Amino acid sequence: MYKNINFSSKFKSANILSFFIFIMSVLFILFKGLNYGIDFKGGTLIELRADSKNINISEIRSSLNSINLGDVNVKEFGKKGDFLIKVEQKMENNSQLVPEIKKTLINNLNAEINFRRVENVGPKVSSELLQSGIIAISLSLIAMLFYIWIRFEWQFSVGSIVALFHDVIITLGIFSVLSLEINLSIIAAVLTIVGYSMNDTVVIYDRIRENLNKYTRLNISETANLSINETLSRTIITSITTLLALLSIYILGGEILRGFSFAMILGVLIGTYSSIFVAAPVLKFFKVSYKTLEKKEEKIVP
Repeated sequence: MYKNINFSSKFKSANILSFFIFIMSVLFILFKGLNYGIDFKGGTLIELRADSKNINISEIRSSLNSINLGDVNVKEFGKKGDFLIKVEQKMENNSQLVPEIKKTLINNLNAEINFRRVENVGPKVSSELLQSGIIAISLSLIAMLFYIWIRFEWQFSVGSIVALFHDVIITLGIFSVLSLEINLSIIAAVLTIVGYSMNDTVVIYDRIRENLNKYTRLNISETANLSINETLSRTIITSITTLLALLSIYILGGEILRGFSFAMILGVLIGTYSSIFVAAPVLKFFKVSYKTLEKKEEKIVP
């Protein structure tokens, strides 16, 4: 038994809100930019643990400034005494950089330092990774558009792509506002968001098309409202179970998985919203009806 919530009456208000957040996200991405990680900027990332709990960020930063490393970022990472150091290297290759950093920290801090993880990415590799990430996201959007175009009418294709761009841009916009790091795991999260959002949208679109043929006297607003209500329980159950798993990863997975899980949580929430309040209203804008489906069938059948 499905509920009878009047979603279509909220379409206009939701679209205004979505448009405002989308534009703000674009502005933040263009003018503030994204906080690219070592994967995309190049440099050295060091995760260290100090045996002394009294060491603070300012002491580590001042110690590293003495050896002219250029742009250095230090932050606490996980437990007390754990730190994450990012060094934006100016040199293409410096095999002595990491040993020199370790020696300097031990001498200046008078503590035993353990380097738990070291990652080094050169400028050329980082630019290639960034380019590959952008291409991967673009190709996924194109593939989704082609899939929807083959399966549904072109109006549905436009709606699905609008929803996908809505989800991706707003997710990246939130990362820009919060200055969260963008790395390869975030790209993987964005690609997963694209698939999740599309799956949710296709379920609703499939029901809308089915009801357009079944209830020919209903207009698109009434049909969309009926279809969303009929698939609402499935949408809620899928979203909640996915969020429970992601929240577990976010809370218990540690700092390394926190960015990925946070991006996924945003994607699930925004994707669920967009499949109802972004994808469906596009069909209303194009005034889709059962006649639209008949026209396509006429073209297919000789």
